[in-house]
This record gives sequence, C-alpha cells and structure tokens, in this order.
Amino acid sequence: MTAASTPGADLGSRRFEGRSALVTGGARGQGAAHVERLAREGAYVLAADVLDSDGEQLAAALTAEGLRVAYRHLDVTRADDWAAAVAQIDQQTGRLDVLVNNAGIIHVNPLRDETLASWNQILAVNLTGPLLGIQTVVPVMRRSGGSIINVASIFGVVGAAGYAGYTASKGGLLALTKTAALELAADGIRVNAVVPGGVSTPMNEAEKDGGVVPETPLARRANVTEIAAAVAFLASGDASFVTGTELAVDGGFLAH
Repeated sequence: MTAASTPGADLGSRRFEGRSALVTGGARGQGAAHVERLAREGAYVLAADVLDSDGEQLAAALTAEGLRVAYRHLDVTRADDWAAAVAQIDQQTGRLDVLVNNAGIIHVNPLRDETLASWNQILAVNLTGPLLGIQTVVPVMRRSGGSIINVASIFGVVGAAGYAGYTASKGGLLALTKTAALELAADGIRVNAVVPGGVSTPMNEAEKDGGVVPETPLARRANVTEIAAAVAFLASGDASFVTGTELAVDGGFLAH
C-alpha cells in the first residue's frame, strides 16, 4: 500500500515544497514510506541505505511519478559516507531541512548470551549512526533551521527480554534526542523522536503469538504509512514549537 492509497493521508498538502530531506534506511519498509511521504508533499528527498538495489528501484519508481527522489549508498557508521551524502544534497538544493535517522538493525540475544561483537554492531548502527548524522548535517541545516527526527522504539522506553542490545541502543537514542534538542535549539534546529510500536511488515506478521499485538489496545500493528505521517508532522512547520519530545505511534502500548 502506498501513501496515496492510505485513508486519512493528507497528500494534498505541499508542506515541503522547496525543501530537502535525507532519510537513512530509506530503501524499503518504514524508511521507504518516509521517503515517499516527504516527496509527495513536495520535498527533494535523498533516500540513503546499504540496500542499493532496493533503493535504486524505489527512487526510479517515485521519479517516474514525477517526484524528486534520488538514492545514495550510505553506511551510517561511516563518517565519510555521511559527509558525501550531505554534500550531495547541498550541491543539489543548497540546503538541508529534514534528517530522518531511520536506519536500524535488530537482533535477539538474552543478556547472558550477548556478545561484544553483536553489542558493538547494534550500537554502531542504531546510536552512533544518528550521532554522526546529526554532527554532519548541523553546519548545513543551521543556515535556515530544520528538523531532525530519530526513529526509536517502544523498547527504548520499556524493557524487552532478549533484546539487551536493541533496547540499550533505542533508549540511548531517546536520550541523545533530548540532548541534541537542547544544544541545537539556538540554531533553529528541532530534534524529536518517533516511537513506533508494532509495525506491519511481512516478517513480523508471522511472529509467534502476534508479537506485541496482544498488548496493544488498538489490537493491531501500524501500517508503515502511519509512522510516516508522524515523521512528516514533526518535520513540518506544523510542529514548529515541538522539540526534545517523543511521539509514540504505538496503538496505546505505552499507556499500560
């Protein structure tokens, strides 16, 4: 399902006309939905990922519809990749208004079995990656202000048995969000986090016992376009007085 076919999607809006955005992990899933939503509202979007084939296909499909989308390989753990991606947007548009730190990985290891290698890997992608991104975009973004959205998780707010590295990385991302919001407010840069609950993907629809659905008051997973709508809100002028906060899009999971 594309954003265009999602009930309630306000795609008549052109909130991002003349703006540019960088979305990491943008080749598929949640990231692709963020790319599409921002592009349909008028932004030039650079989708960045390590899944080059998927990313190139996404960019080609959206470009064929007349949207302004490009793809670039970006390993979020590499500072030089970040510098090249931001330079590309700056050269193309002369500005950078939105950064969506969406790239992330997950693995399941009970605490007693967590290895240093897997711990370091998940922190590198889920926490160090957003740090490098924020550091890299600030010099360009401070010219006209902007919005940084970090995609966290309900399991950065509450614990989850078997997910030591993942919960630590997402909890750290929420703390980084607040600190960055405090430090960058004077530059006109807002920093917020989206906190998704269960999201519908082919992989997690097959989860044993329904994953988090039994604990979700709305009794379902989110469509990726519902997370993208929250990202678009935080990226837009409609959220001009919102910074340092966590927007839960979780069907009520955290209300328990």
